[in-house]
Amino acid sequence: MLGDAICIFCKNTHILCSAGYWEAVFAQRSGWTMSPSVRSDLGYVPPDGGWGWAVVFGASISVGFAYTFPKAFTIYFKELQAVYSISYSQIAWITSIMCATTYGGGPISSILVNRYGSRPVVIFGGLLCGIGMVSAAFCTSILQLYICVGFITGFGLALNLQPSVIIIGKYFLKRRPIANGLAMAGSPVMLCTLAPLNQFLFDNFGWRGSFLILGAILLNCCVAGALFRPIGPATVPVKTQMTEEGKGALKEEVTEDAMEMNSPTDVPMENKTEEEGGKDCCEKINRYLDFSLFKHRGFLIYLIGNVLMFLGFFAPIVFLAPYAKHIGIDEYSAAFLLSILAIVDMIARPTTGIIANSKWVRPRIQYFFSFSIAFNGTCHLLCPLASGYTGLVVYSIFFGLAFGMVCAMLFETLMDLVGAARFTSAVGLVTIAECCTILLGPPIGGTLIDTFGDYKYMFIKCGAVMVLAGTFLFIMNYYNYRMLAKEEKERKVKGDPKEDPVRTENEGKNNWNKETAQDGPELEPLREEREGLKKEMNGTNEV
Repeated sequence: MLGDAICIFCKNTHILCSAGYWEAVFAQRSGWTMSPSVRSDLGYVPPDGGWGWAVVFGASISVGFAYTFPKAFTIYFKELQAVYSISYSQIAWITSIMCATTYGGGPISSILVNRYGSRPVVIFGGLLCGIGMVSAAFCTSILQLYICVGFITGFGLALNLQPSVIIIGKYFLKRRPIANGLAMAGSPVMLCTLAPLNQFLFDNFGWRGSFLILGAILLNCCVAGALFRPIGPATVPVKTQMTEEGKGALKEEVTEDAMEMNSPTDVPMENKTEEEGGKDCCEKINRYLDFSLFKHRGFLIYLIGNVLMFLGFFAPIVFLAPYAKHIGIDEYSAAFLLSILAIVDMIARPTTGIIANSKWVRPRIQYFFSFSIAFNGTCHLLCPLASGYTGLVVYSIFFGLAFGMVCAMLFETLMDLVGAARFTSAVGLVTIAECCTILLGPPIGGTLIDTFGDYKYMFIKCGAVMVLAGTFLFIMNYYNYRMLAKEEKERKVKGDPKEDPVRTENEGKNNWNKETAQDGPELEPLREEREGLKKEMNGTNEV
């Protein structure tokens, strides 16, 4: 079986190791710099199906609400702007705070998932979303809306987004791009539904009544979270944990024996205890958030590129419907533009997932992601050329295609870089960094609209930023893979048997330790060292 393949380099059993070898051979012969091979670093083989498809369905609901709700909420902008007599930039702060809280809550969400699992976190997030929107129905100022809709509902969406994309990586490996694409398709499905639904609710119940109904609808996130049945980590890591405890016990025994032989018995151990206490504190923190990822070259490239990208990612969607109303298009036709975008987006995401899962694209998925971002930016740069409703329909079609391509690979590319085991920490650290540009993007766009009285400058700004981000990611990923290939050659020349040549920076040194710890032989050097120390002690006593 493929999962039981024996690596021809290190003679150890690794998941998909033989597949990784043949990918490396193909890359070497073709001369193309490819992404490293994909394998599981979770300590078990994901089922790639079964109940996993129910998990994908639940994730599509949670992800759909997390991504769609800030966009669909823009339907109420005109009314709220008139009620509170505020500017475009002030009203844009609602969705900005909501999106920033959704992303800024990433580390907290990651810590809660590591502690309690995805299911209870998503259910609690759904309750927060409902409470936030019901409270918003009774707000009497824009500041209260910032708190209820922006912070409370935004944090509830944060507790829905991260756990949903994390658990997919625990259920899927070979079909992970397809599963991610299907889960992300929940966003356009929701947008296609919520955009006209919000307009209908507003016309019939007003904005306060609409907020009450939306609060009840968001409680469906609790149902989606109930589908996230725990897998693998509830049972498999017990062996890993016991192995790690055994290693720690052996290390402590060896240390104690060495201290007894080489140190006087009356030497105080207070300094050692303080150092160990500091190390234990750091270990506890790293158990929930792996800050060593900031030493990971591929992770840093992804982080910088995405932080730049999000400066222009959400603003065009936020202002699409207001822009259509600004040029004289009726409200329902303006809302229908979001539905067109959503329909194309809904088709583009699973299609992109299937393409990204192909044997030709998956090794080069980082380049495909870079192209998608640049294509997205190009659409925004061309938007000012669209005059009239027909031009906006064409823009919405291409924007939906580009937006779907980016969203389908947004988390898959990160998981490809850092591995599934470190993805929980990675997504938390990435989202907290991205929240700053997400927070500033729409208000900057609103400021440009207020200053120039024209929407085209907002679209040009967003397009230029995204083209720059896509170009940066393409160039730096090429550099990263060249460096990885060079480092691999150096390891081969040195003949280091401890490193698997097809294993690259993607999974990191920590993941390699986790895999080898599963097999048990990693304890042998410690046992041998312990036996050697004991023999040396016995020899000293005999003398």
